[in-house]
Amino acid sequence: MFPILLLLGFHLASAQVGGERIYNFLNITTSAAQAALGGETLTISDDVNQPLWNPATISRYMDNQAAVSYVNYLTDVNIGSATFAHLINRRFGTLHGGIQYIDYGEFIGADEDGVETGDFGARDLAISIGYAYNIRYSDFYVGANLKFLSSKIENYNSQGAAMDLGIYYFSDFRPYSFTAVIRNLGYQFSPYDEKREDIAFDVAVGASYKLEDVPIKWHLTISSLQQWNIAVPNPSNDETDLDGNTSPEDINFLDNAIRHFAIGAEFFPDKKFNLRLGYNFRRAAELKLSETRTFAGISAGFGLKMGRLKLDYAFTKYHPVDNSSTFTLYIDLTRKGF
Repeated sequence: MFPILLLLGFHLASAQVGGERIYNFLNITTSAAQAALGGETLTISDDVNQPLWNPATISRYMDNQAAVSYVNYLTDVNIGSATFAHLINRRFGTLHGGIQYIDYGEFIGADEDGVETGDFGARDLAISIGYAYNIRYSDFYVGANLKFLSSKIENYNSQGAAMDLGIYYFSDFRPYSFTAVIRNLGYQFSPYDEKREDIAFDVAVGASYKLEDVPIKWHLTISSLQQWNIAVPNPSNDETDLDGNTSPEDINFLDNAIRHFAIGAEFFPDKKFNLRLGYNFRRAAELKLSETRTFAGISAGFGLKMGRLKLDYAFTKYHPVDNSSTFTLYIDLTRKGF
């Protein structure tokens, strides 16, 4: 069943990435753990935020786990999410619910003559419900999310729906796990204008490996598999000859291939305090400046568990001259007291 859905996803995907699609906020993580590990990790098994990106990770271990996240993105743009999972019963399994939003702040409106018409706002919202099933007598899980999408810019509105599909191999007795995910396979059924736009579709695979004698867990993600060529020339890498002629950056096979990768390392993953580092190759290439060290692509963070509470923090760079912080607070509702 999953291979058929995967082929269907490739068929429906068009050759577009990045800002050429609608509801792109779905591809900005609100999980501090995920952000610290490179921003695209798919194999975090103990994070109730992870099913927003990979529904196959939903399990009974997330029962009565809740989380709220906030991302101080760029300028006045704020992003957040809230998630919760509940085990219905042993036979049925666990349901997962989530809300994601992005508030773009206030803008100054003006007519075609430049006359100001007052301030207006813009925001996007997604509400999701997810479920995963453990294939009998195996360590494979298959899961799906259903999402309702809403967007508003001044008096213009748009609605849509999307689905995530995932398959995940995970065992408590194995140091490795791997997954394949189709994200944001959907349809904009109410466009801003008469023209419908493509949703921020993505196909990705991921893996993780926990070292036996060293307290480190590695994560690897290969994203945007629905489109091979995702590289965009960086103006900072333009070359100018003696005659003043400027040539854009020449992106070779390896330069394009590496932009599909993101890696992360988690130190002391089973302890109450852990550290995380990540590197997103595509972000690093697109935000690179020739004359300035931007540290683009690098992310870092930590996790601190205190009784029934856990706090995660991530530092990331989504812009060459600005930093972004992500905060996630987890609450274990099964435990009593602090």
